[in-house]
Amino acid sequence: MITGYATPKGTKKFAERQPEASQQNYKDVNNLTLSNVGIGTYLGNPDIETDKLVENAVKKSVLGGINVIDTAINYRAQKAERSVGNAISQLIDNNDISREEIFVSTKNGYVTNDGDIKEDLMQYVMREYGKTGIVKEGDISPGYHCMTIPYLNDQLERSLKNLGLDCIDLMYLHNSVEGQTHLPREQFLKNLKDVFDFYEKKRKQGKIRFYGMATWECFRTTPENPLFLELAEVMDLAIQAGGNEHGFRFIQLPFNLMLDQAYITKNHGVDGKTVSALEAAQKFNLGVFTSVPLMQGKLLTTNIIPEFGNSSVSVRLLQFVRSTPGITAPLIGHKSESHVKENMDIMKIPPLSELEFNDLVKKMINKN
Repeated sequence: MITGYATPKGTKKFAERQPEASQQNYKDVNNLTLSNVGIGTYLGNPDIETDKLVENAVKKSVLGGINVIDTAINYRAQKAERSVGNAISQLIDNNDISREEIFVSTKNGYVTNDGDIKEDLMQYVMREYGKTGIVKEGDISPGYHCMTIPYLNDQLERSLKNLGLDCIDLMYLHNSVEGQTHLPREQFLKNLKDVFDFYEKKRKQGKIRFYGMATWECFRTTPENPLFLELAEVMDLAIQAGGNEHGFRFIQLPFNLMLDQAYITKNHGVDGKTVSALEAAQKFNLGVFTSVPLMQGKLLTTNIIPEFGNSSVSVRLLQFVRSTPGITAPLIGHKSESHVKENMDIMKIPPLSELEFNDLVKKMINKN
């Protein structure tokens, strides 16, 4: 079991160790120095070959200057977390990093099986959760989501074990609005407050440092959509749960050149104004990590982004996302050695300035 968590001193030390050309690629977020690109671990088969690819991708990403690592318990049926844990352990054993230098996030909420146990999902769920009383009838939503406290407590302990850590830097509640569409909104908000109370308790126990919501739809859609969730409402619940020193400090949402609503759509009320999700997050001092920067590879084959610099299409797409105001870091889910090598070029160049970003947006508007 690896002890410790990301610290201001450790993460700053990590950034200062990187080449001078990369120094602009780190941001101060909640007193931590975090890389403006992170590695994600979503896709892939739950097999040994993919385990090795993910382990190597995490190691090469960290050695290339990335200190943000994102995963989830349901990714590859728990095997993504284990691959991340193995990579971190090897990096520490090799004296490449200390635990205090890296920021590890994971997600709980979806019902998953175990890729290392040959058993179908329902058999696993009944044996692990049903017979043990962790999950009762009606706890699991039609979308295979569960946010009861006994279940989330079980999942947190499994995530800690999978990762080989005694503390997780950031625990997300995973797609809770999207996974609990059967609930009336009042009941959902009550359940969400219970989850925040639980996470505050786990912070006091030293098992997590921060918590947040990893989402797909709720923060970027319009208020008319039943899935819409007002960020101000979430912040009120966090304050009720933990006071002004609460641990709700991060959100995750999709953002790329096709899914641009978090930047474009004015849908959140803050201080009497209607602003975008990214602007609202900035007002609330939230770090924002973004998923699918390459739209799972679909954007690589389009001519959607103009050429600039000498960069590959993937690096230009990452450059656009990480340079967007209000974004902490996109999470890139690379695995193959060639993709890792290509994408890591992003850490050798600085992000776009505000002027350069605005010029790029104008070029894209004129192009389309």
